[in-house]
Amino acid sequence: MFLENKNSRIQQIHFSEIENSGITLFIKREDELHPFISGNKYRKLKYNLAEAEKQQKTTLLTFGGAYSNHIAATAAAGLAYNFKTIGVIRGNELGDNLAETIQNNPTLKFAAEHNMQFEFISRAAYRNKTSQEFSASLQKKFGDFYLVPEGGTNNFAIKGCEEILTEEDDKFDIVCCAIGTGGTISGIINSLKSHQKAIGFPALKGDFLQQEISKYILKKDNWSLNTNYHFGGYAKISEELITFINKFKSETAIPLDPVYTGKMMFGIVDLIKNGFFEKGSIILAIHTGGLQGIDGMNLLLKKKNLAQII
Repeated sequence: MFLENKNSRIQQIHFSEIENSGITLFIKREDELHPFISGNKYRKLKYNLAEAEKQQKTTLLTFGGAYSNHIAATAAAGLAYNFKTIGVIRGNELGDNLAETIQNNPTLKFAAEHNMQFEFISRAAYRNKTSQEFSASLQKKFGDFYLVPEGGTNNFAIKGCEEILTEEDDKFDIVCCAIGTGGTISGIINSLKSHQKAIGFPALKGDFLQQEISKYILKKDNWSLNTNYHFGGYAKISEELITFINKFKSETAIPLDPVYTGKMMFGIVDLIKNGFFEKGSIILAIHTGGLQGIDGMNLLLKKKNLAQII
């Protein structure tokens, strides 16, 4: 079986900004599931790998940006389980000097070291990546492959993410999760007990996620999205967020990534401080991994003469 079923440990969070708030906060350390196939990527790839084998495919093809957690995890999973991997990467300029790109990009360097083959395409072409014409061109160029969508989200991914919560998690009133493509929270929503609610914290701007999540979930009334903590959108960051992530790690020893879990945790703490949650609530935050992206973000922060993420 690919990526055996695991239950990650739960850790109570003791953080100075929410002391004496009347709220108890825990975090589920999905980031510890695997050193390279981390967090929600472990869950999303589990059943996709099984389906690829069932279809007798030997190559995985997927999509992502230059610092994509999904690209890194797919490359690692491919090498571990004997699949060839192809990453279709947004930004054709990255392919102009591949050696330099790989040297200066920790994510793509990692993927290359795990034998991923790259196809760099323009941002305009990338927007049409789900079209039949584009899929046909990829088939013509690379032959037969198993397609894993951008971010890994499909019905097989949802099935994997439904395994994040277990019976041990029934004691929590609210489950919080960062959102990229919506797959992880969809699985979590499907696993909630009747007394529980989920809150999603999108890393992207826009209202499209509500509709995207609705395609995968069984219930309609046990979840909500809080769109106030995206910090300008995907991969956008501020000095305030960097300061928070570093303070959180120094007090709790829990690392947060700047694109997903850092924004989610900032949002949860801010809501607690502003009395959003009912007194006595027990909250579980899901750490979806993504820590490999810190090195890439620090390179960008260094160029801007901003503080680094520790």
